Amino acid sequence: MTVSVLRDHRKADYEAGKLAKRIRRQVGEAIADFDMIEEGDKIMVCLSGGKDSHALLDVLLALQPKAPLRFDLVAVNLDQKQPGFPAEALPQYLKSRGVEFRIVEQDTYSVVKRVVPEGKTMCSLCSRLRRGALYRVAEEIGATKIALGHHRDDILATLFLNLFHGGQLKAMPAKLRSDVGKHIVIRPLAYVAEDDLLAYAEQRAFPIIPCNLCGTQENLQRKVVGEMLAEWERNNPGRIESIMRAISEVRPSHLLDRKLFDFTRL
Repeated sequence: MTVSVLRDHRKADYEAGKLAKRIRRQVGEAIADFDMIEEGDKIMVCLSGGKDSHALLDVLLALQPKAPLRFDLVAVNLDQKQPGFPAEALPQYLKSRGVEFRIVEQDTYSVVKRVVPEGKTMCSLCSRLRRGALYRVAEEIGATKIALGHHRDDILATLFLNLFHGGQLKAMPAKLRSDVGKHIVIRPLAYVAEDDLLAYAEQRAFPIIPCNLCGTQENLQRKVVGEMLAEWERNNPGRIESIMRAISEVRPSHLLDRKLFDFTRL
């Protein structure tokens, strides 16, 4: 091996180490800021097979032995019976990592394809069916928290989707209680950029399983908003971070929601 090749390898290892440290730091900050994990928690990590949920599990496994409190992890994958789904890929990977896991089989794919007209967005119905199944499993295994792999860019895309199409100033919470009140959902990747997760997934060589259901829908509004945000960042570096800070520094008195601020008492 030549000196230049050895230097390149060392540089690549150094950059990989920096990336891993940054992601773990950001996850640790999000967990602390929103009090996501408590002593004795049993955390159900929802593992879809995509880069985000793989990174989530990987980082939580790395943080687990160093954490100041004890918590357990259980990886749960919902096999939605999509054609070509490699059923053995995740079990083999999780066994190799020594992770407790459960594979849940539920044919939501056929339901979505039957109910949603051709050309219409499938994500909403698919998400509701998937959420219901995961909530049920969380109860069955006694999970105290449900961890999802949504990242910073997902949160910001949701903000603009609600702003443009829902008429609401609402993003995606880092921590929430489910509508029925039984489950606490956490998003430890809330501060992590999607580009970092892409690079991390490549470095860690996760067994990625693409979604063949929604991934084929090219005109999804979420994709359009994502491209808009990416263009903003290219033309104005730092804008994404500025927007992220803005939703963490809300001033109700400077908005127009009378339910949040009592303007009549001024």
